[in-house]
Amino acid sequence: MRFARAVLGRPYIFTIIFLIANFFVFLLMWHSSGMSGNALWAFPENVLFAYGAKLNAAINQRYEWWRFVTPIFVHVNLPHILVNMYSLWMVGPYVEKLYGSARFVVFWVVSGIGGVVASYLTVVQPGSPWSGLRFIFKTQDGLSAGASGALFGLVGVLFVFGIKFRNELPGGFKRAFGTGLLPVILINLSIGYFLSKYIDNAAHLGGLLSGAALASVVSYRRPGERSGMALTWQVLQVLALALVAVSFVKVAQHFQYPSMIPPAMETGPADQNTAFLLFVRTMSDGQEALQNAQQGDATGVDAVVAKIEASTPPDFKADQLRRELVLLLKGAKQFPPPAAQPTKPKQNGAADPRNKLQLDYKSWKAEYDQWLKTKSLAP
Repeated sequence: MRFARAVLGRPYIFTIIFLIANFFVFLLMWHSSGMSGNALWAFPENVLFAYGAKLNAAINQRYEWWRFVTPIFVHVNLPHILVNMYSLWMVGPYVEKLYGSARFVVFWVVSGIGGVVASYLTVVQPGSPWSGLRFIFKTQDGLSAGASGALFGLVGVLFVFGIKFRNELPGGFKRAFGTGLLPVILINLSIGYFLSKYIDNAAHLGGLLSGAALASVVSYRRPGERSGMALTWQVLQVLALALVAVSFVKVAQHFQYPSMIPPAMETGPADQNTAFLLFVRTMSDGQEALQNAQQGDATGVDAVVAKIEASTPPDFKADQLRRELVLLLKGAKQFPPPAAQPTKPKQNGAADPRNKLQLDYKSWKAEYDQWLKTKSLAP
């Protein structure tokens, strides 16, 4: 009881600060979305993009490094932020009271960045050997945001804490932390598995592993103990907060308010950034549909062809690439499923229509990647 009172009596001010910061950003995003009821259930993509959601194309082509940080404070809709902030309210105070505010801030920021980095690294090209592991890897470069990676990091901290210090904890703490958290972790990962189309599981795992790694090398503040590393952690805390502040300054510098007026996302982009974002997303959808068609599943080809033909290419080269991809998709649709094809020897592998289509796609892909490297988002 003395242990519990000593630990639980500590303040948790930065848990509250992060709660307020997340809701503040959310309200700004809602204002930029026109404060409509519909926006609460799904912010427009250009709003998410403008406020710093992660997009690989923006990081790779425009070097917007701050998108590794800002997604920690950006949420896609009202249920998203409510679930995450409730989780922060449940988990955050324990971590902050056990380790102190300085360590807590470092845990939150580093775990959040770890989750975003994991999300960034797991976007692969269609046809990649990893693309079949859809639980983690993605073939579309979509917008990703949310505090879930940082929250999983806090869970990873408590998990390692409970195991690492199990011999000196009272019974209630042993049951709440360490292996007691396994059901929570497994349930959340299971939800992510079944809803992998909507949940960025790579970010969750990246945050969880980042938090666990930090806790494995960091000691906690035992009751009555003075830390000789207090100044070091305070410096790290200031650096972490400064990184967050600078990242949002960069968001403000690149913020384009006219694009925040709720656009007709399916009929026309509001500005060049949105046009590029929509075009890259559409081309990614087309490549994924092409890969599926080559494997015998052409059910989505017609829909994605219509989407590509209705898209707005940023320049002449993009229009050429768009038309070529449509031709490849229409060609792939003509093939029957592999099992339905008659088996007969081929004198020349290159003469096989499937092989020819694959070679044509590789040539197109190289040309598209080269265009993507030289084409930056509008400043």
